[in-house]
Amino acid sequence: MILIRSLLFNIAFYGWTGFMCFGILWSLLLPRPRMIQAVLFWLRSVYFLERHILGLDYEVRGAEHLPKGPFVLAAKHQSAWETMKLHLLVHDPAIVLKRELLWIPIWGWYAAKAQMIAVDRGARGKAVSSMLRGARRTAAEGRPIVIFPQGTRVAPGTARPYRPGAAILYEDLGIPIVPMALNAGVYWPRRSFRKRPGRIVVEFLPPILPGLTRAQAMAELETRLEAATDRLVVSAGGPPTPGITTNAAA
Repeated sequence: MILIRSLLFNIAFYGWTGFMCFGILWSLLLPRPRMIQAVLFWLRSVYFLERHILGLDYEVRGAEHLPKGPFVLAAKHQSAWETMKLHLLVHDPAIVLKRELLWIPIWGWYAAKAQMIAVDRGARGKAVSSMLRGARRTAAEGRPIVIFPQGTRVAPGTARPYRPGAAILYEDLGIPIVPMALNAGVYWPRRSFRKRPGRIVVEFLPPILPGLTRAQAMAELETRLEAATDRLVVSAGGPPTPGITTNAAA
């Protein structure tokens, strides 16, 4: 049954996404907020397909921890699922992403119009400068900044070092970091055809408030986010991450 559901979903998802990419091209001529509304329609329609074909739903915990003003959302990244939910989870986020993604035909046009924060990873020092320029502009607009602190998708039960980007933003901008834990990779594995039915949990943890050093903020983020994510993954039947204490304070 899982295989059949996954087959039907993939056919519907890729077919509908291809249609929508061309179908809402006209929105690129509109002001950015209006274009975002068209993209939100696509995101909600994908969620409809997930629920009715895959039997996959999600719940959000800890939404009360989201600050009113700008903040850094340090999100675990386990699959493509969360990349399609970020605009449904927080209002008008700017996602830190590889500059090369803007070169993807059509999709890159939407990302550029949405004013994502594109970073040239190969430029080293210039990459940090470009990230900070985009982040300062985004914070001035009151928008949240989303960064994946490990820099790439990491499968549940796998340990991978954290990169300093989230702490750099925290120190430079003087705004809170909100860790975002999830267990999406248990149900929507990375690079996998099969998707499992169930309920994905996304959990916003209490913010790390300004005032810590970069090193302190980085240690706090990694400790809390890994513990909370491991707790959610294990509760969904996924593998624990070696060396993580799942009962650590969230």
